[in-house]
Amino acid sequence: MKRTHLSAAIAMACWMSAGVVMAQTANDTQATQNTTTSTAQSASAPQASVSSTSKVSAVATKSARQLDTVKVSAVEPALGGGLMTEQDAPKAVSTITRQAIQQAAPGANFTQAIESIPGVITSTDDFTGLNDGNYTIRGFTSDEIGTTVNGAPINDSGSYQVYASEYGDTENMGDITVQQGWPDVDQPISGAAGGSIGWATIDPSHTGGVDFSQTLGGNSYHRTFVRLNTGDLGPVRSWISYSDNEASIWDGPGKQRITKVDGKSLWTIDDRNSVSFSMQYNRETKTDYMHLTKQQAAEQYDQNYSSYWAVPENTKQTASAYCGPNAPYNACYYGLHFNPFKSALFSADGEFTLTDNLHLSVVPYFQYGSGGGSGASLFTESTAGHDEFGYVDADLNGDGIVKNGTKGIVYGINQSYTYRPGVIAKLSQDFGSNDTLVYGVWWEKPREQQDEVYSLVSPQDGGVGDIWGNTDVIRYPNGQTMRLYNEYTTTTTEKAFATNTWTPTDALTLTAGIAYIWAKRQGYDLEYQGATYGPLYDQQYGGQLAATYHKWSPTVGAKYQINDANQIFFGAGRSFRTPVNGALMENGAAAQLAMIDPYPGHEYSAIEKPETSTSGDLGWRFYTDRVSASVDAYAAVFHNKQVSGYDDNSGLTVYTNLPDIHMRGLNGEASVKLNDMFTVYGSYTYTIAHQQDNVDAGNDGVYYTRGKTLTNTPLNAGYMSLYFHEGSVWANLNAKYRGAVWGDWSNTQQVGGYTTFNLDAGYNFADFGSFLHKPYVKLNLFNLTNHQAFTWASSNPFLASTSDASGNNKLGQYYSPATYSILEERTWMVTIGASFN
Repeated sequence: MKRTHLSAAIAMACWMSAGVVMAQTANDTQATQNTTTSTAQSASAPQASVSSTSKVSAVATKSARQLDTVKVSAVEPALGGGLMTEQDAPKAVSTITRQAIQQAAPGANFTQAIESIPGVITSTDDFTGLNDGNYTIRGFTSDEIGTTVNGAPINDSGSYQVYASEYGDTENMGDITVQQGWPDVDQPISGAAGGSIGWATIDPSHTGGVDFSQTLGGNSYHRTFVRLNTGDLGPVRSWISYSDNEASIWDGPGKQRITKVDGKSLWTIDDRNSVSFSMQYNRETKTDYMHLTKQQAAEQYDQNYSSYWAVPENTKQTASAYCGPNAPYNACYYGLHFNPFKSALFSADGEFTLTDNLHLSVVPYFQYGSGGGSGASLFTESTAGHDEFGYVDADLNGDGIVKNGTKGIVYGINQSYTYRPGVIAKLSQDFGSNDTLVYGVWWEKPREQQDEVYSLVSPQDGGVGDIWGNTDVIRYPNGQTMRLYNEYTTTTTEKAFATNTWTPTDALTLTAGIAYIWAKRQGYDLEYQGATYGPLYDQQYGGQLAATYHKWSPTVGAKYQINDANQIFFGAGRSFRTPVNGALMENGAAAQLAMIDPYPGHEYSAIEKPETSTSGDLGWRFYTDRVSASVDAYAAVFHNKQVSGYDDNSGLTVYTNLPDIHMRGLNGEASVKLNDMFTVYGSYTYTIAHQQDNVDAGNDGVYYTRGKTLTNTPLNAGYMSLYFHEGSVWANLNAKYRGAVWGDWSNTQQVGGYTTFNLDAGYNFADFGSFLHKPYVKLNLFNLTNHQAFTWASSNPFLASTSDASGNNKLGQYYSPATYSILEERTWMVTIGASFN
């Protein structure tokens, strides 16, 4: 193809990069397009990073890439039925292959997909994949783990939370790779004190057709998936998919529904240059799961928000009440506890070989999201005409009059609106066959608007006119929308990086990298916006806030190939996470309240110190046709972990730091091919994560956390599977064990360990004629023994009381009862599917 086409493609990628910048001012990439091979990859092209492929390291020299090209064309040994792949990065890396993902639950999200990886602890409220789930890696929580899809970051730009249900269907996922210790320096990640997770969507096929599957399951679960493949249309091929997913809440009333539309196009310019375009769209309306205290679970295990709505005059009006299946409190009504959200992620990936020794990668992206989580609040009827928060000139209890002092339930939704443009560009340059340098820059400037607004509730049936909170909101007498808070943040992030890989001999690989990250958060936080009447702490306060953070993040590593089967490796790296936007905005607003209302408890300041961690890996890998194993020991020092809690004085969520945490542990995984039909896989996780200091809460006293273990960090965890494959039949029986975990930072409440057994099985039929290809049936069974257990400590409070300077015990500003997710009862799914050409 003419060089003018290559120039046009590069110009297009750069234009899109400029476009996302203009969009902001006006209002690991999948380098080779596939998790194994690509038409755009050649021996002279750079290796994709471990964040987006199962192959080796983030940077590979030309000689290593040439060797890998030969390996890809050969048949690789089966490793654990797809739960393990060969690695040669100089640090801990694990990959779940597309094979294993396809055999699991059809609607599973990536949280469920990575549950077998050593070092990873996961949990979901049910098995459908319609809930985001939770996970830690070596004790680092999900908001401390960087995550990318098609090279674009998906952690929330403000809180760094990851909402796994938003990002694509399993049918479209490639391999998912986890770096347990720290991200590669060339990744667009600023919110990772720990490791990283990454995957890319699959390439479009060369042949056109339709892929279809239908799933039915327990708790009224049903799912329809269809994907249209265009096949080759000249140099461009594409696919677009649609899925509709719905299920009932398994332990109470309510439903969950998610609609997803994904797409990808690949323009192959020539055998060394390509541009891809990807899109993930998600729309969901879900009833929340209620997380239980230990006392609630003891009274009734399978309970959720109530289906009971009482006529207000016949029930106690309270917004803080025990919520059970028959609780006579309207605040507990399930119809007031929704999570409506919609999001879209658009990205492009331009991969250009400029010369035999120089390669350019450009990934512009744009992310949009809107929606939030809802609940019940208690408001008061008032005819006074004051702009007072929580008082409304409306009939809340349905008695036909507005009576001053009468209380009633209203619907409140925490809303978030995100506009996130960004671009990462990097060059890979070969200096001979054994020395490669990758260097580049990353820029993004997301805007995030957050608030909480309220709507009236029907006194007769608890109905809400608009669960999204866009219309019919409650206003002050002056016409301004009544908001609990109104927060706006822009976060400019700039990063420059370089990493070098040198292979002085065929056996030895040395790597060194460094990144410099500069981030600025600025905006405002107005609490009780528009309120001009009432107590000082219920009137508007807050204002403009800004802070800048910057750090260097170096990495080093070495891998030595002892022989064809054995390798040893060592790596070390430093990670960095800027404080979440709430740590700046909400603490800053609380500090301003302290100046207005100098109550002794109002002593807050914005979190100034970012989270940092320094980690090291030392490991051994062994690969043969029948037996493969990997073991690594690690250590990490983690500073300034940000934790939050509810402050009774201001009514705000405020943040503090756990000063120093030491992590130590051992991770391992192994695959044994017993014969041509059976393969055994196992992984083991041993984690010690101890806090090194107490938390000084000023006038609220001292929380005794020194020597205590991080929440949701079991000492031992493991995973075992037996995989069978013979002809058209396959099956995978697996067991997952998680040890006991603490529910609070002071280690005063613990929940026990548990083991679950699950079965995946299927049959692949022969083609029917010339149009129906690869028909199959798949069965997924979960929690075979119908076990009951606490799976996740969801609130992570400081349960223990503090001691003040005089030694007096009292409840501090971060006190709240610990709540937990519970394990879903035994359930099932059956899927049928085929391709039509």
